[in-house]
Amino acid sequence: MALKIVKAADPLTVERINVCLYSAPGVGKSTMGFTADKPLLLDADEGAYRAGNRKDSVTVKQWSDMASIAKEDLEPYNTIVVDTAGRALDKLTAAIIEGNPKMGRGGALTLQGYGELKSKFGSWLKMLNALGKDVVLLCHMDEQRKGDDVIERLDVQGGSKGEIYKSVDAMGKLYIEGKRRMLDFSPRENAYGKNPAQFEILEVPSPLSTDFLAGLIAQIKVKLNHFAEVHKEESFAQETWAEIVAGLTTPADFNALVGEAKKGGPAVSAVLHKGALKKGLTYDKSILAYVEKPKEAVGA
Repeated sequence: MALKIVKAADPLTVERINVCLYSAPGVGKSTMGFTADKPLLLDADEGAYRAGNRKDSVTVKQWSDMASIAKEDLEPYNTIVVDTAGRALDKLTAAIIEGNPKMGRGGALTLQGYGELKSKFGSWLKMLNALGKDVVLLCHMDEQRKGDDVIERLDVQGGSKGEIYKSVDAMGKLYIEGKRRMLDFSPRENAYGKNPAQFEILEVPSPLSTDFLAGLIAQIKVKLNHFAEVHKEESFAQETWAEIVAGLTTPADFNALVGEAKKGGPAVSAVLHKGALKKGLTYDKSILAYVEKPKEAVGA
């Protein structure tokens, strides 16, 4: 079977994403989760009844309730909301130890057990993504002190924090400021964040619109696809200029294209400069032009 290589200039359209939202308890994570596009909430915390805008949900008593979800079950939904990821991983931990007691010690996972946890949870997320679903991981926030500073982290066990961070495209903190509820996707000195859409700190509307999170996810996809399109254009420009540069020979040839290369951006200018060096030229800053290298310097 031939290796399927995606060329640098080929489009990589983002059709689904993973998002993590975290906060202290009671700030409204579940309520916000229900404002995603056609959501199904997997209620590992067993607290969906507290959300005023409750939609379809599955009460997760054990990990098998999540692992046994079939493609047909998810057809009516576009977004799978895990509430909360920490409690879901607790249930996965129990299932791993029950299946192989050697992977646990005193109710906690061994190093081998944590490896199994990361593998199983990662595979489960990929399965949802393969089915074309956006995934929202809701997490409680854990505060840890480092000297006088308070460090905010996900309330998720062990190395799973890192796995969640790597698997999500966007991560935001939900918090209360005065009487306002705020959402911040940007990473801060003492807090996690991923902000591909470059959102400013957002004030969450009250009452919460029924499609608030759906709108944010849509904007994130637009931004990610914009980045992909820009990268495609840059790659095409670099390939085109590489062909042009290959046909240049004299300093005059290169100097005639310096201005045009600058219009193409730093990457294009770099292609021109690299090509000039390969042809034995050097850039003389005193006259702002390419010149022949002195014979004794050629090949140096």
